Amino acid sequence: MDKKEESWLYEITAKRKMIDLNFKEIWRYRDLLILFVKRDITTAYKQTILGPLWFLIQPLFTSVIFTLVFNNLGNIQTGGIPPFLFNLAGITAWNYFKICLTGTSNTFRSNQSIFGKVYFPRVIMPLSITISNLLKFFIQLLIFLGFYLYYLNQGADIGINGNIWLFPVYILMMAMLGLGLGMIITAMTTKYRDLTVLVGFATSLLMYMSAVPYPVAEARSKFPAAVADFVEYNPLTQIIEGFRYMLLDYGTYNLYSFIYTLAICIIIFFIGLIIFNRTEKSFIDTV
Repeated sequence: MDKKEESWLYEITAKRKMIDLNFKEIWRYRDLLILFVKRDITTAYKQTILGPLWFLIQPLFTSVIFTLVFNNLGNIQTGGIPPFLFNLAGITAWNYFKICLTGTSNTFRSNQSIFGKVYFPRVIMPLSITISNLLKFFIQLLIFLGFYLYYLNQGADIGINGNIWLFPVYILMMAMLGLGLGMIITAMTTKYRDLTVLVGFATSLLMYMSAVPYPVAEARSKFPAAVADFVEYNPLTQIIEGFRYMLLDYGTYNLYSFIYTLAICIIIFFIGLIIFNRTEKSFIDTV
């Protein structure tokens, strides 16, 4: 009696194409992605005294320190924009990128106990971190809007730029850049654990090279030419400058910089996704 060939609905195998983005499988596990997002939101500040108030405290205190150090002591000019509001805009954008990067850069090591027991697309973990932190971003954005309305009522020369319709694209670029870099780093930390320590240090330095506490115009006038060029062409600088330009109508913006930054974010995201998917097949043997 001939054996009937069994047809499987899904097949899990270690053999994959050289480039396998796996979007269909991610969509199939979308319910699990939603569960992880809910988990990340509910456990973010569980068993803390101040809880969600940390969403507010961190950007406000950082903006105050930046205002005192860079604007008052360092005499950084903000083109007539209230320095506190200028700094709060940059910090709000930077914080979302930073949490996407640091949250996803240790995915394999921090979840190895789960990954070693049950199968699901591993990329769901970093995706859930990126999506869940949108809540924190929007809470901080509401704080920024509150101070924006206050300074507007005080007669500050600020206004919403006509390019505000690109705001969701800038959020997407921050997410793709943070997620892509985070997936590359977490793939490398499976073999080189020193990178875990380096990420925190490098992220702090990157903030100062991304025009968070100063405008690009100040970098051009006060930095050496090589450093000013690095700051200006840093895609994070372009994202933060665009963020300020749309919300405060101050800063540098042009179509070439926008397209250049969007292209880099997309490229880094896909490179990170490819490396992440290649690493997930064998990482359990090295962590």
